[in-house]
Amino acid sequence: MYRGIVVESKIRDFFIGRIWTRNYTPFPQDKIEKYIEQEFFNIKPGISFIRKGLFQRPYYICHRCQNTNQYEFVHYNCARCEKVCVYCRHCINMGRVTSCTDLLTWNGPEPHHRLSHELQWEGTYTELQLEASQQLKESIKTGRNHLIFAVCGAGKTEILFPAVQFALKQGKRVCIATPRTDVVLELYPRFQKVFPKTNLHALYGNAPIQQGFSQLVIATTHQLYRFENAFDVVIVDEADAFPYTYDRALQQAVIKVKRKDAPIVLVTATPSAQIVSQAKREKWGVSFIPRRYHGYPLPVPRFESLWSYDKKMQKGKIPSKLEEWTKARLRNKEPFLIFFPTIQLMQKATPLFQLLDNRIESVHAEDVERKSKVLQLRQEEVPGLLTTTILERGITIKNIQVAVVGAESKIFTSSALIQISGRVGRNAQFPKGDIVFFHHGITAEMDEARNEIIRLNKEGFGEESK
Repeated sequence: MYRGIVVESKIRDFFIGRIWTRNYTPFPQDKIEKYIEQEFFNIKPGISFIRKGLFQRPYYICHRCQNTNQYEFVHYNCARCEKVCVYCRHCINMGRVTSCTDLLTWNGPEPHHRLSHELQWEGTYTELQLEASQQLKESIKTGRNHLIFAVCGAGKTEILFPAVQFALKQGKRVCIATPRTDVVLELYPRFQKVFPKTNLHALYGNAPIQQGFSQLVIATTHQLYRFENAFDVVIVDEADAFPYTYDRALQQAVIKVKRKDAPIVLVTATPSAQIVSQAKREKWGVSFIPRRYHGYPLPVPRFESLWSYDKKMQKGKIPSKLEEWTKARLRNKEPFLIFFPTIQLMQKATPLFQLLDNRIESVHAEDVERKSKVLQLRQEEVPGLLTTTILERGITIKNIQVAVVGAESKIFTSSALIQISGRVGRNAQFPKGDIVFFHHGITAEMDEARNEIIRLNKEGFGEESK
């Protein structure tokens, strides 16, 4: 009961912390209108503007995604209001927001935040993991931003568990955001398993609507456009990943969804110079882990020339070195990933690899079967996958072997190559493996990636890594 009216928990739980278009909710419109009349919602325009400059031109802002790039606002003749409207192209894939769109935020009662959250994890921490976990918990306790810089396979997710439990038991609402859907799909079952009595939601494109109020949300950074002033702790995993680092609106979304004084935690194996500089300048808490949890060094990539690989594949032939590498994986029954610089080249190559084994599949960002194909690889139902950079992070496969075709291509930045290399040797039973950069010309990015891996091994092992 609130203001003498019974509030439906389904509606309340859905809208808490969300910002949503008035006419497109998963509830009957008459109920939404009734709640608006009772002032259970605040209303703001989807897009507003001020006039700026000598000529007093309109300067637009989208109140859902916080976009202010004026090139991404489009005028059109609106059938709904029968006027010339403006819509935001930046968040158009989440439904059109226009200057005549009303956005709703919840103004009614909040659900009770549970203080009892059981953590069921039987693992043990290394000394570095334990130190990082305690440092993170202290930062959350004091409301200080925090950076976790830990190599691929250092056990970053496990480091988060005690800090997340601490925040939940304080009645705080926690969001773990990541730029990649694949990382959400990787994290969700892991957190579900260790927090079995906590209502946990996973939000990504086309995710099903989940019931109840969730104190712990795992979401893509794009889904943060649909939240506002919602979370007491915001953790951004893979904080250096595209598109987050290149999209100011996504970075603003992280600010928008946190409550006042809520700390932000950035987690990455390859922090950009900008992230490191910001953490130092603003005196963030910082945890550095240069060593994998199982105590073995990072596999160092090797370089193999593969001249005119694209022309050979266009003529229907796999270059001999790449073919032999793949056949060796098939003979040894070792799962593998082969990264390609473009979808077009990968699709041209797929039927050629299927002549070696017809179970080999390919995946890319728009592949609707991507989730099931990765699961098949994990369950050893397919021997390997051809992929774009979409699988450079957020995937852990036991005993995986990795090759990069066209490592000299611009899409393979040093951080991407480090992340791709980090897929290898993550399992304690299989701490070693092959990571090979096939190329037709060594680039500075390739050298930088290998040198950084060697440097991190020296940080973690000193003379042992030689």
